[in-house]
Amino acid sequence: MTDESTSFIADELIAEAKNQTGFDDFGEPPYREGLDVLLKTYDINVKDPEGRQRCRDRIIMLLATRLKSENAFKTIPEIAEQTIKAPIFVTGLPRSGTSALLNLLVAAPDNRGLLQWEAQFPEPWPDSVPGQEDPRYPYLVKALEQTRNSDFAKMHYIDADTPEECVLLHAYTLGGVQLGFEIMLEPYRSWLLQQDLESLYVYQKRQMQMLNWRNPGAQWMLKAPAHMLGIDAIIKVFPDARFIWCHRDPVAVVPSINSMNKLIMAMYAGDFSHLDAGELGLAVMEWYAGSLEKGLGQRDKLPNDLFVDCSQRDFVDKPMAVVESVYDAFDLPLSVESRAAMQTHIDANPKGKHGKHEYNLAEYGLTRELIEKRFAFYTSDGRWPISE
Repeated sequence: MTDESTSFIADELIAEAKNQTGFDDFGEPPYREGLDVLLKTYDINVKDPEGRQRCRDRIIMLLATRLKSENAFKTIPEIAEQTIKAPIFVTGLPRSGTSALLNLLVAAPDNRGLLQWEAQFPEPWPDSVPGQEDPRYPYLVKALEQTRNSDFAKMHYIDADTPEECVLLHAYTLGGVQLGFEIMLEPYRSWLLQQDLESLYVYQKRQMQMLNWRNPGAQWMLKAPAHMLGIDAIIKVFPDARFIWCHRDPVAVVPSINSMNKLIMAMYAGDFSHLDAGELGLAVMEWYAGSLEKGLGQRDKLPNDLFVDCSQRDFVDKPMAVVESVYDAFDLPLSVESRAAMQTHIDANPKGKHGKHEYNLAEYGLTRELIEKRFAFYTSDGRWPISE
């Protein structure tokens, strides 16, 4: 039963965010259309009372953070002076090693990722100075410690200092892939697929400049499977960007990402048993198949030397060899300190350290044959190092 008392009226949420912060300027890009569609999607699809409240609270948080960020952009002119040079974007199908590779690369002292605590709190604490510890940081550390034994941690381990998907910054535009399950639901799914993504990356760049002002870094390393949809937008906003493309057999990827999607929905939306699991399973498969098709098509229009490919199997078997191929291809200096730091990370993080999450195809209304047919454009191409 829907909890009618938990409203998704945009004007009410906007007013609450303004009251929380004392600010009223949301800046650019426009956010209202995305907000309206996202709220409608929650209102239609999220029936669990606690889930509705969590989704409502999250939207207010996004709006409030955007208000505080815009105030920082206006009052700290040094933010706009920050240079983001030749960032490297890790992408590819989810569950193909993108997170593990990014975690390894960011272990090097020369590299800079978007850390979990920064994604949660991108705006500077009032009157803070660069390099100062954010007073919200220790509270997030404690909160994430409570998730250590969860099923989600077995699939995607995080702590406050874990590099996170940079598309989390897109959420503050009230666009982008949000938490990942919204893009499987209507009307948000259809709306997002019709959007020009350039404005999301323009906003991301401003946020990166703010984070770089707070905690400077040399080489930005970023990642998200969602970047497959935005290759052309990334190049427009970051003309010197480079890419690492991770590959894996879709038969392994699709049930795994369905399992993660199920966990995230349960965490935020609560009971979603009223939604058809088979329809959701197909929606997940189609979203990532379509993203991959679009991404590879955009990639074909760009110089090949902007990309490095690696298979999930090669990364598991020979992680430092993959790192060396990236550094060689992009002419990056691999210092003794960086090599040692990455090797220490490898030794401390064997595969399966945080447990193994089990899943199966049938649970999501899928079969091997169905996945193989949909992804034949990818697996039959012959250009990609696909392995299991």
